[in-house]
Amino acid sequence: MRVIIASRIYLPEPSAASFRLDALARALVEAGHDVTVLTAAGDGDRGFVPPAGVRVRRMPVLRDRDGYVRGYLQYLSFDVPLAFRLLFRRADLVIAEPPPTTGAVVRVVAMLRRIPYAYYAADIWSDAADSIGVTSFTVRALRRIEKTVLRRAAVVLTVNPAVTARVGELEPGARVVEVGNGVDTDVFSATPDPDADAQVDLVEAEGPFAVYAGTTSEWQGADVFVRAMPDVLRESPAARIVFLGQGTARAELARLADQLGVADAVELRDRVPARIAAAWLRAARFSLVSLQPGQGYDIALPTKVLASLACGTRVLFAGVGPTRELMARAGAAGVDPGRAVDYDLEEVAAAMRELFGRSRADGTAELSAWAGSRVSLTEVGRRAAAAIQP
Repeated sequence: MRVIIASRIYLPEPSAASFRLDALARALVEAGHDVTVLTAAGDGDRGFVPPAGVRVRRMPVLRDRDGYVRGYLQYLSFDVPLAFRLLFRRADLVIAEPPPTTGAVVRVVAMLRRIPYAYYAADIWSDAADSIGVTSFTVRALRRIEKTVLRRAAVVLTVNPAVTARVGELEPGARVVEVGNGVDTDVFSATPDPDADAQVDLVEAEGPFAVYAGTTSEWQGADVFVRAMPDVLRESPAARIVFLGQGTARAELARLADQLGVADAVELRDRVPARIAAAWLRAARFSLVSLQPGQGYDIALPTKVLASLACGTRVLFAGVGPTRELMARAGAAGVDPGRAVDYDLEEVAAAMRELFGRSRADGTAELSAWAGSRVSLTEVGRRAAAAIQP
C-alpha cells in the first residue's frame, strides 16, 4: 500500500506523538508498504534523516511563542494546506493524528477520493476542551467533528483501555483497536550511553535531584512539585528538581520558585533530544510526572512515565488515571516503580521527601527489565501497522 501519515508534529520534534508515528512508519516499511509523512516544518529539522523507506515532506506553519503548533490558528495553518497536499498525492490509506480538525480534513479528502483513513486517538480532545473552560459552543462543535472522524474511520487506534472505553461511549459503532503505548527502549534503558551521559552536568554527590522530562502545561499541573520544595528542603537541603522542556506553564514555574524562595533548587532547562533526556533520567534519583485531575486528561498515561521506568528510574506520579494501575502492576510483580499519590500538596511533599531519601541504584536493573518487556514502542508500532492493514 501507499500510506500517508498526516500529522502536525513529527520527529525530530520530541513528543509522544512523534515517537508513536515514527514507530508506526518503521513498522509499515518493515511490512513492505510505501510511507510518506506530511508534517510541519520546524527549526530543528535540519540534519534530520528519516528511517530508510520513509519520506518526510514538510511545510511552514504558524507556531505559538513556545514554538509549538498549538492553537486554532496554528492548527488551521497546517490543516488548510494539508487538504491540497492530500488531494494531489497518490495514496491507498491515510493515517491522521489529532487534533480532530486534522482528522476532519483527512476524512473529507478520503471521502472525495474514496480511500480509507485511520485515526490515531491518543486522547479525547473534546473532553479536554470541555474541562479547561472552553466555550460550550466550541466544545459542541469540536465534539461533533471528533465523533464524525471516529465514526467514519476504517479503524481507530487507541493507546490504553480508558481511551478505548471513551471512544466506545462517544461512537459505539467505531471500529477500535487498542495498540497500547510505549517508548523507544533502545534509547530509554538502564544501559549507559557515554556520549549522552556526559551531557548531564549535575552530579549526585553534590545533592540528589529529580527530573521532570517533558512539556509543562496547565493541565499537567507541574507547579505542585515546586510548591512542595520548601518542605522538601527542610529535610534535604541539597535536593534539586530539574525541568527539561518547554510549555505554557514554564514562566509560572519560574515565578513560583522565586516567590517561594526555592529558585536555587529549581532549574528550568530547554528541551533536549531523547538520548539526552534518557541520560538525565538515568542520573536522577527519581522522575516527576503529574496530571491535574479534572483537566480532560484523566484517562491519559503520560509517556514520560514509561520512559522513566524503562531507564530503571522510579517515578513520583501525582494524579489519577492509568498510571496508577501500571505502577500497581509493577509493584505486584515485585519491582519498585516509585510512588503514586493524589494530586495533593502534602502527599506530594511527603513522597518527595521519601524518594529523595532512598538510594538511586536499588532495584534499577529489575525495574528497567520489567518495563522494557512491556513498553517497547517497536512492538506498539507493529501492532498499529497490523491493525490498519486490510
